[in-house]
Amino acid sequence: MTVGTKTAGLDTDQIDQFHREGYLVIKGLLDPEQDLQPIVDEYERVLDDLIATLVAAEELADDYSDLAFADRFMRVVAETGQTFAQHFDPALPRSGVTTETPMWTGPAVFDLLTNHRLLDVVESIIGPEITSNPVQHVRIKPPESIVPAGEGETQARVRATSWHQDNGVVTDDADDSEILTVWIPLTTATERHGCLTVMPRSHRGEILTHCPGGTSGLEIPEAILSRDGALALPMQRGDVLLFHRRTAHASLSNVSDEIRWSLDLRYNPTDQATGRSVHPEFVARSRRDPSTELRDPVAWSQSWADARARLAEDADVVYNRWSADAPACA
Repeated sequence: MTVGTKTAGLDTDQIDQFHREGYLVIKGLLDPEQDLQPIVDEYERVLDDLIATLVAAEELADDYSDLAFADRFMRVVAETGQTFAQHFDPALPRSGVTTETPMWTGPAVFDLLTNHRLLDVVESIIGPEITSNPVQHVRIKPPESIVPAGEGETQARVRATSWHQDNGVVTDDADDSEILTVWIPLTTATERHGCLTVMPRSHRGEILTHCPGGTSGLEIPEAILSRDGALALPMQRGDVLLFHRRTAHASLSNVSDEIRWSLDLRYNPTDQATGRSVHPEFVARSRRDPSTELRDPVAWSQSWADARARLAEDADVVYNRWSADAPACA
């Protein structure tokens, strides 16, 4: 169910739906040109740099500079068999970080993280003291038809995402943190494009067992989460989806001939655990003490660079609290 359109916080009906169903789609919350186009323009430059490197290494036949972003990206995937997802991601991976691990923490991404329209609706759910949680990702999913068959990271990045709860992929110190996921399509996300699908009211229970496997590395087995009642949520550019940290969700396969490009961001009340303490958080809004808000995109980017340098020297944190021999995984 999609409820209302609002640009300054949520109304009572919207808040009620979120708490009752565990999710809420807000139509047209963001302005495609003012709020989202700067992201697209910034990633155009990221793709320029990546393609220049691939051409220089003779891994790509042409720079395809006459094509739009989506078509250029699909040429990269078709010719290399890779999505180079980490080059675009505004966060570090959970493991295997080196001093050379790519990421993208540009000012347009920071501007979206601190967008007042987003923070207004986030405030309606978790209150006025808002921290930007460091679990944040960009997903650029090409049509599955152009991806060579195989295994590994590229497959996980482009196939239908396995059923999971967002609290199932962070450390257990955040089990009680009011982490809110904000999912934003940068392109049309119909069912054919691989839109998100949710299990309404699944947030009312506990964190479910996530077994190793699936396209995402972890998956709630069907034996403990029936797929009956799953609801696909097609969305347009400018729409925003909110969902609860324990709402079970997945994504469909991209069987269109276009990319499906989205951002998923997270926020939690300040002073609550983020579930990813080794990655940098920041205060995005504080009604109590606005001086604590981070307003400098350069400082934000540097915090991630500092984290990368530190994590390259440290042992990986273990995020999966379940093993393959758990009863539900047998």
